[in-house]
Amino acid sequence: MFFDTHVHLNDLQYSEDLQEVIDRAKAAGISRMVVVGFDRPTITKAMELIEKYDFLYASIGWHPVDAIDMTEEDLLWIEELSQHPKVVAIGEMGLDYHWDKSPKEIQKAVFKKQIQLAKKVKLPIVIHNREATADIVEILKEEDAGEVGGIMHCFSGSPEIAKECIDMNFYISLGGPVTFKNAKRPKEVAAEIPLEKLLIETDCPYLAPHPYRGKRNEPSYVTLVAEQIAEIKGLTVEEVASKTTDNAKKLFGIN
Repeated sequence: MFFDTHVHLNDLQYSEDLQEVIDRAKAAGISRMVVVGFDRPTITKAMELIEKYDFLYASIGWHPVDAIDMTEEDLLWIEELSQHPKVVAIGEMGLDYHWDKSPKEIQKAVFKKQIQLAKKVKLPIVIHNREATADIVEILKEEDAGEVGGIMHCFSGSPEIAKECIDMNFYISLGGPVTFKNAKRPKEVAAEIPLEKLLIETDCPYLAPHPYRGKRNEPSYVTLVAEQIAEIKGLTVEEVASKTTDNAKKLFGIN
């Protein structure tokens, strides 16, 4: 059984066929998924989905691209919702220097506030990092984020950075890019990082794995991520599925 640790089933791309997508995931052996909400509409939808489906959980936070829009009321709202027993993490949060909607200093401030909130409510964090690795690592250290730990979501950095994050109590999550023929770094990370510290995800509807690259992603495709990791590590798919599921359950406190 597989655990997809990062899905956006709350995305509008699934508004027409969500049940079919979920049915395909269940048929493929996906036993649990974490739906990630990152602003008011997506958090609201994530909360609706975890009430409807027993195998769905939620992570709620504020995306760095939209950091400029977050208010104190939003932060208090996230704190209130975090008391729900099926909210298992805070995020995705972090830094995104690819888009310039939110100034870097505002992104950093919002990131720090969310780490502080996660420590207050004692939940792990889900890190979004785009072109901001040095600043992410610095803030995680400054804020002692290792106290709650979490996930380096859709990790694209080097094995050295991965090991530094593991030392701070973070798991490394690999998604569709590990299956791309030209993706050298995710393959190196898959090879070098122990299975005990790896998670798998789709980040659907984004980043579909090969051979679906460029199409809408969905949770059933997380099996392709597991297959690639198994091939790189010389393990069976069952071993990768079992261990990454155990890792996710341990991190999220799911029995």
